[in-house]
Amino acid sequence: MATVTAPPGGIPRVADVRQPKPLERIPVWASTAAFLIVLTAISAYVRTHYLSAPIGQFWEDEAITTGIASHSLSAIPGILRHDGSPPLFYMLLHVWISIFGASESATHALSLVFGLLCIPAGMWSGWSLFGRRAGLYMAVLCALGTFLTAYAQETRMYELMALLGILETTAFIHAFVNRRRGYLILFAVCQALMLYTHAWGLFFGAGLLVALIPIWLVSEDRRGILRDVVLAYVAAGVLFLPWVPNFFYQATHTGAPWAPTIRFGVPVLLSRDLLGSDRITVALITAWIIGLAPLFTKRQRRTRDGTMMWSLIWLIAGTLIIAWLASQITPAFVARYMAPLLAAILLLAAWGAARSGVVGLVMIALFLAFIVHLSSYAPRYKSDMQDVSGEVTPLLHSGDLVVSAQPDSTPLAWYYLPRGLQYATTIGRVGDPSYMDWVDALKRLQNAPPAPILDPLVASLRPGQQLLYIRPLTEGATNWKAPWTSLVRLRSAQWGQILQADVDRGVLKTVAVAPHNYRGASILAYSAVLYQKAS
Repeated sequence: MATVTAPPGGIPRVADVRQPKPLERIPVWASTAAFLIVLTAISAYVRTHYLSAPIGQFWEDEAITTGIASHSLSAIPGILRHDGSPPLFYMLLHVWISIFGASESATHALSLVFGLLCIPAGMWSGWSLFGRRAGLYMAVLCALGTFLTAYAQETRMYELMALLGILETTAFIHAFVNRRRGYLILFAVCQALMLYTHAWGLFFGAGLLVALIPIWLVSEDRRGILRDVVLAYVAAGVLFLPWVPNFFYQATHTGAPWAPTIRFGVPVLLSRDLLGSDRITVALITAWIIGLAPLFTKRQRRTRDGTMMWSLIWLIAGTLIIAWLASQITPAFVARYMAPLLAAILLLAAWGAARSGVVGLVMIALFLAFIVHLSSYAPRYKSDMQDVSGEVTPLLHSGDLVVSAQPDSTPLAWYYLPRGLQYATTIGRVGDPSYMDWVDALKRLQNAPPAPILDPLVASLRPGQQLLYIRPLTEGATNWKAPWTSLVRLRSAQWGQILQADVDRGVLKTVAVAPHNYRGASILAYSAVLYQKAS
């Protein structure tokens, strides 16, 4: 039955919903455990069965990750010095691969585990901060949210970043708003682990400093807060210290020349790529506004609830602004990097829904209705490299040369093609094709004129040996405008012209092209031509 309730402070709420009487006789721990088990099982099924089968294919970032993780634990840090990423996820994946293998499904399973752990972590977060109902709503959002569902099928670190984001955000609120100092340990450990997982951990840590502003303004123990901030961040810094030399080297030599500079489309990016769609965003914001609107009043602004709300808002805004400013210098602003912010966004929505009674329940129901076709929120085909490999592998021989016109897709070709092949890119020969060397990559590609690189490669082939040229399909694409991608597009065309000239002169002859058909749109699609040295 709907009733009208009033929260502490006397501000009336909208109609609320009572728990059905039969459930009132069940112990809270039992009903909660059953809910969590069922919800996790549904999420696991959705994330492994509901999404269409071709999604199991790798795209280039996954192949790079798996290639790096396939090396020894002692070698991974040195390889990552050339890649630009911290080592934690790669080392965990190495251990995982040693047990379960390096197939697409096996490596995706590690991400799935982190994604499923977000469900109980989210429930604990919402429940411990805002009460049982917020915890249950938070669990639902974590179990079926489009971001966590899509990236549970990707061999990358974003599910782990989301999990750490939930734990660190919760520890932050407990430690600095509720002043439960024992959570400082969890906060410092999570911050260090996040720094060891992805470079955006630095922006998130800075955003948390911004989130201290509303806490500082209302606190009567500012000296204690300052002491705890110093202790927590120094502890995280000490834990991260072993990686600092590599971090500075990566920051000055790797970067992300493939990313376009972000301007003022951040809200759209958040809405569509992080939350799934504008409809989902509207449903979650509606729950947030209706439930938390009273906390914007002057009377509630300095309360514990008001402080928590403003801290979460400042965390989101601060992290995004700092990351946006940094991306104006070195472009590296994409939705998947925002994984740790998902915790604060979903917590505000779950808390707002919990406070807005029937309306909140309706908004959660709308959220579920909008994501009913989850497969539409993830690409059906990540890449067609597996198709290319399936067609050309029977024609390849040991010692043949594979040339990738997009250097960073070399590990993807290496993953799917048979062993025993030589590799080169438009930059030059590749010693280890299992990873991409991003160190000054843009400069190296700029300083690699096509003919002086390609002609010696063709000359090195014996008559009868083959060259497989793989190039990305960039025609008509609107996302090939960054410094790296635009140059890749240019070099691809230039190399294709030189190879065709070699065919016309009788140096090479065309053996096969692949793929013969494209099953659907991909994140990245490729075409390949197999040449044979004629003379």
